[in-house]
Amino acid sequence: MATEDVVPHVQAKFFTRQEQYSIPDNPYSIPASITAKELNNIIYSVLNEGKTANSFIEFDFLIHGEFLRTSLETHLEEKNVSSEAVIEIEYVERQAAPRPETSLAHDDWVSCVRGSNSLILCGCYDNTLKLWSRDGKCLTTISGHLAPVKCVEWIPSNGGSTADRMFISGSQDQTLLVWCWKESQKAVDCLYACKGHAGSVDCAAVNTDGARIVTGSWDKMVKLWSLVDGLTVEEEEGERTKKKLKSSGKSVSTRVPLVTLSGHKEAVSSVTWLDGSTICTSSWDHTLRVWDMTRSEQTQIVEGSKAFFSIAYSPLSKLILSASADKHVRLHDLRTKEMKSTYTSHTGLVSSVDWSKVNEHLFISGSHDMLMKLWDTRSPKAPLYNLIGQDDKILAVDWSIPELMLSGGADNQLKIFNYELRKKMK
Repeated sequence: MATEDVVPHVQAKFFTRQEQYSIPDNPYSIPASITAKELNNIIYSVLNEGKTANSFIEFDFLIHGEFLRTSLETHLEEKNVSSEAVIEIEYVERQAAPRPETSLAHDDWVSCVRGSNSLILCGCYDNTLKLWSRDGKCLTTISGHLAPVKCVEWIPSNGGSTADRMFISGSQDQTLLVWCWKESQKAVDCLYACKGHAGSVDCAAVNTDGARIVTGSWDKMVKLWSLVDGLTVEEEEGERTKKKLKSSGKSVSTRVPLVTLSGHKEAVSSVTWLDGSTICTSSWDHTLRVWDMTRSEQTQIVEGSKAFFSIAYSPLSKLILSASADKHVRLHDLRTKEMKSTYTSHTGLVSSVDWSKVNEHLFISGSHDMLMKLWDTRSPKAPLYNLIGQDDKILAVDWSIPELMLSGGADNQLKIFNYELRKKMK
């Protein structure tokens, strides 16, 4: 046989954590030029040997924690892995493509969105909020802000009445309003207003016990508020005239911040709690900053090359995602001060990111290129899927409801994609 006819082979063992798909761990001799599609055929034939297969199950293949997206030979060379050793290849069932479910029309840009159980809350540039059921019914339109709404968040009920749900909204009118949705009455009450920022309230986050809120603003400041023991302006200054809410004329108590933190040089774009006493903020000043809220001080700075527009923290992986004006999504480990990976696929600035709440590897990103993308952290070379549907730039994405991916944009639409949840690996 001529030398040029010899096809290089490598020895490989296959394993999976999904026991229903396990095969014997015998070593296989496979061509070095093999791709994921051809590996699929091997696993499929072994699984169905002597049986009639009803359907073809597709798998993804992991080598040293990263999905195979090229030939095996190229992957090993890029990772500097010797082809002389037996290569251990993990295979997992490929994630199903999310399915477009519905599109909900608004009267202006959808700037922010958050889901919770069976409810979806949106903030709009027409100064209103809309509350939707997950099946697409508009439960109410909420007025009260005097300028576009920039952020919304649900407040954990923590054993309280599930019929009454509290949430917050921040606006360019420089206020944060705290609301209560009364399911039995199909009505929303504004409980109080948080005032103290000198610019648009662009981001907010509620800690897990529902007692504290942090906000970030165009005024470059970060503020801490209490939902349980904060003093109101009236308590401090003696029954001054209360804020009149635009929608109903009702009087609403005005709360003041417990703490104000300065340090950012430009607008604060996003904020998230890392634990009960630590937050992380992002800014147009090209930095991420970590703050100790018990000591009211900054503890860490992560420098970037462009403005950051969104961050998201996963309690499952303990990692932070950041979305940037340079079109990249980055994965940070703040514990080791390491930037672990960069995800490049968007052709416009990335406006929003969010983690899956049930899978530590999966996240979504939204961009001004009108695409929402589903990613796996183990596949930095390419997203799993491009989710097409928005007709203008995406301003916000949310994955708070595990089986629903949400995106809102400048086309005045809220897009809902249905995601098939996989059974947990044994």
